[in-house]
Amino acid sequence: MASLPCNARECSPSEGMRGAGCRVVLIYAGAPGAGSAAPVTQPPLPPGIQLTDTLEQMQQGALMRKVKSKGWKKQRYFKLQDDCMTIWYQSKRTGKTEAGWKGRRLRAVPPAPRASSPRSELPVSISAPVSISDVETVREGHQSEVLQSLAEEFPPERCFTIVFYGRRGNLDLIAGSAEEAQCWVQGLRQLVEKADKNKDGRMNFKEVQRLLKMMNVDMNEDHALRLFQAADKSESGTLEGEEFVLFYKALTERQEVLSLFQAFSEDGKKLTLLELVDFLRQEQLEDEGTEELAMELIDKYEPSETGESPELGRGSTETPPALPAPPFGVYFTSRGRLASLRVPGPALGHTACLPRAAASGTPITPRAPACCRMPPAAPFAPAPFPHVSHRLFSHLPAARARHALSADGFLMYLCSPEGSIFNPRHQGLWQDMTQPLCHYFISSSHNTYLIEDQIRGQSSIEGYIRALKRGCRCLEVDCWDGPNGEPMVYHGHTFTSKIPFREVVSTLGKYAFQASEYPVILSLENHCSMEQQEVLAQQLRDILGEQLLTATIDGRVPTQLPSPEVGAEEPCPSPSCMLRGVPGDGAESRGAQHPKVPTPPPLQELKHKILLKGKKIGRLEDVLDGPGDEAPDGSDDDNGAEAEEERRRMKKDKESLAQALSDCVVYCKSVSFRGFQEARSHSRPSEISSLAEAKARKLIRDAGNDFVRHNAWQLTRIYPSGMRTDSSNYSPQEMWNAGCQIVALNFQTAGTEMDLCDGLFSQNGRCGYVLKPPFMRDEGTLFNPAEPSTREGPGPVTLTIQVISGQQLPKVANSKDGAIIDPLVRVEIHGVPADQAHQETKYIENNGEQGGSRGPGPAPRRPPSTPSPSPGFNPRWDETLQFQLHVPELALVRFVVEDYDKTSRNDFVGQFTLAFANIKPGYRHIHLLSKDGTSIPPSSLFVHIRITEPPGPEQD
Repeated sequence: MASLPCNARECSPSEGMRGAGCRVVLIYAGAPGAGSAAPVTQPPLPPGIQLTDTLEQMQQGALMRKVKSKGWKKQRYFKLQDDCMTIWYQSKRTGKTEAGWKGRRLRAVPPAPRASSPRSELPVSISAPVSISDVETVREGHQSEVLQSLAEEFPPERCFTIVFYGRRGNLDLIAGSAEEAQCWVQGLRQLVEKADKNKDGRMNFKEVQRLLKMMNVDMNEDHALRLFQAADKSESGTLEGEEFVLFYKALTERQEVLSLFQAFSEDGKKLTLLELVDFLRQEQLEDEGTEELAMELIDKYEPSETGESPELGRGSTETPPALPAPPFGVYFTSRGRLASLRVPGPALGHTACLPRAAASGTPITPRAPACCRMPPAAPFAPAPFPHVSHRLFSHLPAARARHALSADGFLMYLCSPEGSIFNPRHQGLWQDMTQPLCHYFISSSHNTYLIEDQIRGQSSIEGYIRALKRGCRCLEVDCWDGPNGEPMVYHGHTFTSKIPFREVVSTLGKYAFQASEYPVILSLENHCSMEQQEVLAQQLRDILGEQLLTATIDGRVPTQLPSPEVGAEEPCPSPSCMLRGVPGDGAESRGAQHPKVPTPPPLQELKHKILLKGKKIGRLEDVLDGPGDEAPDGSDDDNGAEAEEERRRMKKDKESLAQALSDCVVYCKSVSFRGFQEARSHSRPSEISSLAEAKARKLIRDAGNDFVRHNAWQLTRIYPSGMRTDSSNYSPQEMWNAGCQIVALNFQTAGTEMDLCDGLFSQNGRCGYVLKPPFMRDEGTLFNPAEPSTREGPGPVTLTIQVISGQQLPKVANSKDGAIIDPLVRVEIHGVPADQAHQETKYIENNGEQGGSRGPGPAPRRPPSTPSPSPGFNPRWDETLQFQLHVPELALVRFVVEDYDKTSRNDFVGQFTLAFANIKPGYRHIHLLSKDGTSIPPSSLFVHIRITEPPGPEQD
């Protein structure tokens, strides 16, 4: 049996009836040590959850095997609690509760006292609760390397895998029967689907106090009580529905946005169409189709649908259609931590912010998948309180009907994708994709099979799944001889675990093109014997089939690398093609390197194709033009010596490389790098060199321009130093500065380096390919990253950033109870050496005063408004930072929020990184990401961006 927290609020632990301090004991059948049946008190189900037969069966519990390896298979008792939002499991041998998934709806409760029979009663409080919203998906069958290793012992119908967001390891389970496995798979999927839709808006005063602490709002008890009583219109002692909206508005009033709104509004109540057009032109620098854009924004974000406000003297007697209440919900874990906060957009005055998507009942899920690191624009969802009527909106003018935008609509626009710092036109596929492969930066992973360190870490197909779902287009696989003639993948001469090559190829075939349709390069490190090389080739061909590219796209010797797309004659009907080089967004004028190029539609030759990178016997032209046993004789001494050297290489390759595996390599033949002159004289466009990070740095330092020229016609792969046994990363920026395309990083390690990688490849539809600037695609370029003056084009660009405020900043992980962050914002520029810079704002102390500066940022510009009453939650900086960018085409801008600590290193709060070319000027919100790269809605920064171009010749 198990004890559950009671939902009533008035009884003590000693009472025999259900109450806030008591626990309800559940006795279930089939559990180890269970007693006889007894009446069970059923807690109310969360809204949106229906108690189906499947969930009822899960509530009865089941014995399943938890699997960590082929030799570690332990039986655990799993049970869905009666609230349908918590799953816990216990050891069959010891009766110890090990872990569980915690739903958002459960609140913190004190731990239950032990019963007299510890074998029969299990406390529900979990030592390591995890929100069910952390579960990304549930996979059926042998879809992990651990379960695949047990395929002969357990059929796939009994196996399933629970996959979590981020870098957390998966949970592999084996049920007692296929029916039982199907029950848990379907039930878990139902709960995961409903997790983001359940709402619980009831809060008593103690919960409000706890909420304030967890949301980083520093208020004394008296002030919090006054705020609570003012919102509790029903005097019920709890906040729900409309009352919570009032409470939340008091927390999130945006005075800085209201001041901006009133600066452009003549009457201070609405923006007319002309006033909105003025704002879009003057501040947002929208210079094309501004009137149409203004109308679109009003139609999309203005919450007032019909009817005039009473103060305008037109109050209609007809009742407007009821609108859903603004969505909200507050959820606590069993330890009292805030698991989730769902609220409408921050309020400006006394009206509610309700997007049309929410009004129509369309959910906008706030959590982004692990492969997708861009946050949603705003954390809205369908409302759970339909009884809240249109009276919330009754005082709003019919702004949309009058082609005007209210203050709430104005804020909703600023919090939307159109108000984001990231240019929404660049989120889709917008670049020319018909250039040779070497003209693109390509998202690349190092030792993709590892999900931990390089010495003892686990090898897993999850490394490939996670990388591919994030748009990675170049993966690495290290192959060694395995038992029973099966090649294995692992980090050689280390203690890392091993996975069969066959499983890696199967995973690649399944996931390669889910996030992007553009070609994947599989970098093969071959350490196998000739016999197992034949197996490698056979498995590649059998499993991948037509996905594997085994011949040039036209059957000819290539004079340059093919493009991700191959042009045809008909005009491109794809909407994504229409986005390429869209004029009028200011990107081209900021040196965004991607002029509009008329591109014909793609043929599908390289789309959905996998290119093998590895060693090859002879040259590509030998295979296409005839037998490659003899290299052509030269007519002079140099050519003769070259031919002799080629013969020696071919002989050596034939002794160590299987012909079948060699034939799988087409456009990415691995060759040793022997200098830029040697490469120019004897290499081919279809050849590629791999360089360690230290070697690449030396080439950049000694021959930067030669390196850029080399990368204009041939691919180069960079990989981390072998000394990085902890799977740390080097800075990819210095390699991109030299035009290196395949800059391989350890995707499993979060940090600045992966933030830069995600920031660069978050554009262009996240397809894994980003077009290099024009001066890096020219084989005769003079550009040297160490000398910015060698870049052709106008002079430096000035980037001015006014950091205005922050919204709903989260607390630092594992912080002490009652701790309030002292936030500061650091803006970093990553680019060529001359552009590398960072500046910080002053930190905001939790008493509302600005502390001393820890960076070179300029003195703050004091706002006329009063300081925020909750500085940790909604801090206000109003500081201006300025940067000079000599090569803006290569610059990445990283915004970091930290909790200032005078005695130790600052704690990370959130970050957001994007390419300079993707920045939209004007008043913008920056939606923050966690250290792991996942969204943390609704945390954001509010900034003003100004980009100053150097004067043109005519202006001079």
